[in-house]
Amino acid sequence: MSTLPQRAFLTAEEYLTAERKAEFKSEYFKGETFAMAGASRPHNRIVSNIIRTADTQLLKRGCNIYSSDMRVKIKKIGKYTYPDVVVTCGKELFEDDHVDILLNPVVIFEILSSSTEAYDRGKKFQHYQFIESLAEYILITQDAIRVEQYVRQSDRTWLYSEYQNIDDVIKLESVNCELPLKELYINVPIVKTEIPEN
Repeated sequence: MSTLPQRAFLTAEEYLTAERKAEFKSEYFKGETFAMAGASRPHNRIVSNIIRTADTQLLKRGCNIYSSDMRVKIKKIGKYTYPDVVVTCGKELFEDDHVDILLNPVVIFEILSSSTEAYDRGKKFQHYQFIESLAEYILITQDAIRVEQYVRQSDRTWLYSEYQNIDDVIKLESVNCELPLKELYINVPIVKTEIPEN
């Protein structure tokens, strides 16, 4: 989802008070809020497909999967954000008794669109790397068959893999889950099926 800057400085407390009553979601960073635009049909289909495909596998392993209504806080930089899909395993940590601000995601998915791609690849991923529990970051293109996987290594680098074949299967080692691309893209209208060559 794309974000649009809103009004001037708010404290985190002011943001959360307003956000918990708001009709629409906003991210928060350094005193500013950013309204989140609505998602497209392909975006929503992919989110549904991720949850449908992964949920049964994850429940057997003591893990949970949440859609973009689950807010995540990046404690080190004080940012509140809404990943498109987030996976937890083991004990979940929340900021307060409202249990609506997750602190320890293990896997984060973002669905790419023309308006969010640069942010999701760049600054947002940079911010997510401050989350100590985060083991895998998955980017899914909504108008082509393309999934990218970043896996955190012990030396704090990230191992990159790319999948463009509909018969490929993504293996989420951190949560012992497999996601076939043919499941992720069910009923998703693909405009283009190949990545253009440079």
